[in-house]
Amino acid sequence: MKLINTYTYEIKKSKFIGYYYEIDSKEEADNIIKELWKEHKKARHIPYAYKVNNMAKKSDDKEPSNTAGLPIYNLLEMNNLDNCLVAVVRYFGGIKLGAGGLLRAYSKTANECIKNVQD
Repeated sequence: MKLINTYTYEIKKSKFIGYYYEIDSKEEADNIIKELWKEHKKARHIPYAYKVNNMAKKSDDKEPSNTAGLPIYNLLEMNNLDNCLVAVVRYFGGIKLGAGGLLRAYSKTANECIKNVQD
């Protein structure tokens, strides 16, 4: 596992921290998610998506359906990325963003992580 990039985005007092890792296995991805939870104990959600060894997984981590994990996964697909994990840690700021706001915030954070690596 290798941390490649991070990106932080804040909107309406919520903080989104994106992480982009190179990974070699599903187990590695699962361990990274566990470590992110240990590091960010006060985070509200850590949705993610990964692709490794011809398999993929995504999670909204209790955010409204398809507002977090799916847009992250779609970015992996659009950029033809493999053997990678993108996770976004969310610290809730007390103001609800709505489904559209969540989708935009998770997409922006993940996209900036990916874009900065590809530049």
